[in-house]
Amino acid sequence: MFDPYKVREDFPILKRKINNHPLIYFDNAATSQKPRQVIEAVKEFYEKHNANVHRAVHTLSMEATELYEEAHEEAAKFIGAKSMEEIVFVRGTTEAINLVAYSWGLHNLKREDEVLATLMEHHSNIVPWEILSKIKGFKVKYVDVNLDGTLNYESLKEFLTPKVKLVCITHVSNVTGVINDVKTIAKLAHENGALVLVDGAQSVPHMPVNVQDLDCDFLAFSGHKMLGPTGIGVLYGKREILEKMEPFHGGGEMIREVSFNHETRRCKISWNELPWKFEAGTPDVCGAVGLTAAIRYLKALGMDNVKTHECDLTEYALKRLKECLKVTVYGPYDASLKCGIIPFNVEGFNSHDVALLLDSYGIMIRSGFHCAQPLHQKLRISSSARASFYIYNTREEVDRFVEALKEIEQTL
Repeated sequence: MFDPYKVREDFPILKRKINNHPLIYFDNAATSQKPRQVIEAVKEFYEKHNANVHRAVHTLSMEATELYEEAHEEAAKFIGAKSMEEIVFVRGTTEAINLVAYSWGLHNLKREDEVLATLMEHHSNIVPWEILSKIKGFKVKYVDVNLDGTLNYESLKEFLTPKVKLVCITHVSNVTGVINDVKTIAKLAHENGALVLVDGAQSVPHMPVNVQDLDCDFLAFSGHKMLGPTGIGVLYGKREILEKMEPFHGGGEMIREVSFNHETRRCKISWNELPWKFEAGTPDVCGAVGLTAAIRYLKALGMDNVKTHECDLTEYALKRLKECLKVTVYGPYDASLKCGIIPFNVEGFNSHDVALLLDSYGIMIRSGFHCAQPLHQKLRISSSARASFYIYNTREEVDRFVEALKEIEQTL
C-alpha cells in the first residue's frame, strides 16, 4: 500500500491555497491533477525532442517517433492488450466512442438492428449513437437502472436479443461510481452475437483493467483523468475488428499510398497499417509522452493499491457523511461496489450553491448533471454535487469536507 502523504509531494498544485484554505481537490472524476513526473516529461519533450513523427529521417523526428510508438506500447501493456496495433490514440473517451460509431457503426449497423446502452451512460456514450441512428435508421434501447444506481441485469437480459449488434456500457458510473460487471455483460452479449464497447474513463485510472480478461471488443479512456495531459486518449479495439474498419478521419499519415489515375481522373487510396490508419494528421506527440509518464507513475504505485486506497477513503467518507443531518447520498453505501465517487445533495441548497460554498473552504467538487441527465432523471433529482477521490486524497481532507458541510447545513 502506498503512502498518500508521500504521493502528495509529487503534485505541485496541492501546495496552493484557495480562499486562504489549503486546496482540497475532490473533482477527480472530471480531471486529475498532474504529478511532477508528467509535467517534467512534457517539458523535456519540448526542450529536447520536439518534431513531427513518421515524417523525416533527421534525429529529432526519429526521437519523437520512438517516444510516440513507445507510448502505444505502454498503453497496450497497461490494459493487457495483445499488441500496440490495438491501441489508437485519440483526443479522449468522447472521440474514441465517436470513432467506433463512424468507423464501425456507420458501415455495419442496418435499419433492423439495435444498439443497447444504459440509463447510467455518460452523454458521450449516448449522443453519438442517437445521431447515427437518425442516419442509419436503427434503434437505440436503454437498459434500466435500479434506484440505488446499480444496473438492472434483468432488464439487460430482457433487451439483449439477436437484433442487438452492439452493447455500450460504462465500466464505472461517473455519477455514482458503481462498478458494472463488464466481464459477465460481454459474455452475454457475445452469446447473442453482439460486440461490446466499454467506456473506461472512470475505471482505467482507478482499478486494474485487463481487456483480454474482460473480453470487450472496444475500450475507451482518457489520459487527463489518469494523471496525464488533456487532449490525449485511447481507443482499444480487437485487432481483427480494427483491421476491417474504415478510417474515421482522412488526411496525412493514415494512408499507405495515394495514386492518381490520369485516365479516370481519380485518386486510388490505400490505408496505412494499424494503428496509424486511424491517426490522421499530426498527432499529440507531447500528450502521448505525458501519458507514458502517467502510466508509469500509476504502475509504480500498483493499480490494486490505487483501488484499495480509494475504497478505504470512500468507505470512510460514507461513514462520516452519515453525521450530516441534511445531506442525502445517492448510490450504494457499500464501498466495495464502487470507485471513489460520491454524489450527494444538501437539503435546501442547489448543487451549484453547495459547490460554491465548499469552494469558499478551498474544497473543489463538481455540481450539475455530470453529463448524465438520464441517470439523474431516473434517480428523481434535478442535479447533484459530486465528490470524487484519487491517489493524493486523505482522510484528513474528508474530515474537513464533512465539517464544512456541517457548517453549510447551519446556514439555513
